Amino acid sequence: MTTTSHKGTALITGASAGIGAVYADRLAKAGYDLILVARSGDRLADLARRITNASGRSVETLAADLTVSEDLASVEAVLKTDQSITLLLNNAGIAATTPLLQSNVDEMARMIALNVTAPTRLAYAAAPAFVARGAGTIINIASIVAINPKLLNGVYAASKAFVLALSESLRHELADKGVRVQAVLPGATATDLWDKAGTPIHHLPKEIVMTTEDMVDAALAGFNQGEFVTIPSLPDKADWDAFDKARDALSPNLSLAKPAARYRVAA
Repeated sequence: MTTTSHKGTALITGASAGIGAVYADRLAKAGYDLILVARSGDRLADLARRITNASGRSVETLAADLTVSEDLASVEAVLKTDQSITLLLNNAGIAATTPLLQSNVDEMARMIALNVTAPTRLAYAAAPAFVARGAGTIINIASIVAINPKLLNGVYAASKAFVLALSESLRHELADKGVRVQAVLPGATATDLWDKAGTPIHHLPKEIVMTTEDMVDAALAGFNQGEFVTIPSLPDKADWDAFDKARDALSPNLSLAKPAARYRVAA
């Protein structure tokens, strides 16, 4: 994503601030028109003006709360009908840092609605349109807790593990249909997500917190390098490849007609 030729339209959720806003800036500079989605219409309008002034790209805004079924359906409709859309960025999400026993189950359900249901429905809306046109990109923002769930709240980790699994399935199903999928697994990133989750960012060690700009730029560099999974702070891609290969090595023995000998189940 390094040239300025027109690349179609990118629809970005959670676009009013943080990671989504930086992606919006970078993708506009790379040649995408934008459709920005978030709850705050005013913040979206301000961002749209700044990006249009800086890049000259067309920027539309859509105020929507993706935990509300009617709002989510409106975004799905855009993905299904706007043939200019070539990229879906599933970025909207919330986090939690409190342990299960201190968490409110209704808040966890809302997290699932935003982190799991919304990206699923939006991917289901975008993928058929991309396949019909023979091209398209889906970028899903997950988290390192997808592969290390003990770090934070378990429901949050589970929601991001779902995003990673969904991305892997989409990649498997759509690779030969011209659709590219990338899963981005950031570590701690300097956004207001942490304040909303109950752990202010300044409470974290500085050496583990990446700026939003560096995170997005690394993710886009990973995209340009052809990565499916991008972990912005991981020094050696071979470490992810080894992890992935180890999982694949389990496959032949995950489903067999007989229990493993160690369980001593009588025939």
